[in-house]
Amino acid sequence: MSAVVPHQFLFRFSIPVHRVARLPKRGRMLLNLPTECRLPAFGELDDVQPFGELRIGWNEKGVGVSVDVRGKRERPRCRIEEPTESDGLQLWVDTRNTQSIHRASRFCHHFCVLPAGAGGESQQQPASVQLPIARAREDAPLVKSAPIGTSVQMRPDGYQLEVWLPAESLNGFDPEANPSLGFYYLLQDSELGEQFLTVGREFPFAHDPSLWCTLELIRE
Repeated sequence: MSAVVPHQFLFRFSIPVHRVARLPKRGRMLLNLPTECRLPAFGELDDVQPFGELRIGWNEKGVGVSVDVRGKRERPRCRIEEPTESDGLQLWVDTRNTQSIHRASRFCHHFCVLPAGAGGESQQQPASVQLPIARAREDAPLVKSAPIGTSVQMRPDGYQLEVWLPAESLNGFDPEANPSLGFYYLLQDSELGEQFLTVGREFPFAHDPSLWCTLELIRE
């Protein structure tokens, strides 16, 4: 018998995130984050096994996130015109980590990162887009001066997708004054299902920052 309230809802998770000095990298891979940057799989508290491994690193220039998806037989289904309905990774970031609010502020951001969907007719290049957050009290500025960086490596059984969010794309990003971020993710796959950082769609995580976790930006 499943729990009425998911076990993950009963905790406020705070996750240490390591500083990685040389990000983003040049070459085929933007990040190549080490194993110590791996995020815990909180879904296991409710007997949910992950199909994607996420890693996060940061420095004063921005925040990098990678996801390694395994177990696929088909290519990802992506349409940049419908990013929230496509296979890929959705990220929510609050540079003030104000977990007492239920409506997003101008410091809250929503990004969709797809392993395909760009690149002209081929549509085989990774894509990213920033979207406004529903019911927000005030929208975060949209990315203009510093484009989001993406890279992908396709495999027969999945893919590794990397995204670099430059500081200029994160309104209020100041690790010295505010060394913690509110954070949430949703990993979608038309073949494998959905993977959440903590609670699922029975909770309004897409527009309620009080449901997000905390990333502690550590310098060791």
